[in-house]
Amino acid sequence: MITIQHLLNKIRWDTSYGKGEFQIGYYDRVEQKIHKVPLNNVHLTKDDHFFFHVAEPDGVVHEVPFHRVKEVYKNGKLIWHREH
Repeated sequence: MITIQHLLNKIRWDTSYGKGEFQIGYYDRVEQKIHKVPLNNVHLTKDDHFFFHVAEPDGVVHEVPFHRVKEVYKNGKLIWHREH
């Protein structure tokens, strides 16, 4: 299995692979469930290999560790997952 960082880089830099609607599902420890967010709402910081930021619809920004990403979807189809 490829790492989540490798997959996100592939989506960002491989123009043919990166076409489509992507969602990331990350585990929320407080609510104890998977939150799915559009990749457009995910903000990656250059050289940060541990966290990314997610802007929620209400404007709240969360810092999420990469190890809490559990699922990635492309056009509604699960393309990557790790055990919960």
